[in-house]
Amino acid sequence: MLCIAAQSAMPLPVWVRLVLSLVAIGAVSLPVLKTGPTKPLLSVLLGVAVFAIWVGPDVVWPAWRHLPLFDNALISPAVNKPPAGKDDPIFLFLRFSVLVVAVPILEELFWRGWLMRWLIDGENFERVRLGTYAPVAFWVTAAMFASEHGPFWDVGLVCGIIYNWWMMRTRNIWDCIIMHAVTNAALGAYVVMAGQWQYFL
Repeated sequence: MLCIAAQSAMPLPVWVRLVLSLVAIGAVSLPVLKTGPTKPLLSVLLGVAVFAIWVGPDVVWPAWRHLPLFDNALISPAVNKPPAGKDDPIFLFLRFSVLVVAVPILEELFWRGWLMRWLIDGENFERVRLGTYAPVAFWVTAAMFASEHGPFWDVGLVCGIIYNWWMMRTRNIWDCIIMHAVTNAALGAYVVMAGQWQYFL
């Protein structure tokens, strides 16, 4: 989360972000990741559906992202600016590794593995079962997930709601990780093939 927050002020090389992410996972989260997914196929299908939701508004109405709701004094506009290493296979491999491996694991551990439970019981969050529903925890987590995605906050909110709902249905962090990873993989492929680099937040 700190890497994401620092990216605009102090851009970090992709390999540094990947290493830091994997170290963070190994340091604090391996016990939570011991069990496997319960609904892998449905998680994959939902991941594809979330990808469609993510790009849908811009495909249907290309001017959508330039409305004042998404481009204003508080929110930086979505800019299709290719990164310097877009033609470098090593850069793309590392970028995809972060996007498809590190980000889904770290974000699901943070948003639905920790924050939702912490908002229910801040002192004893580990006693709260994964996927436990509480209105404040559900909607605050979805709203904060949306805010993390800048000019894509609208689809971020919808996707955050879907991810939260899937955690409630499966009570399994791996099902959410798989769904998130599939969404990110599809989005990354779309970015490279269609040249829509604004989605690489």
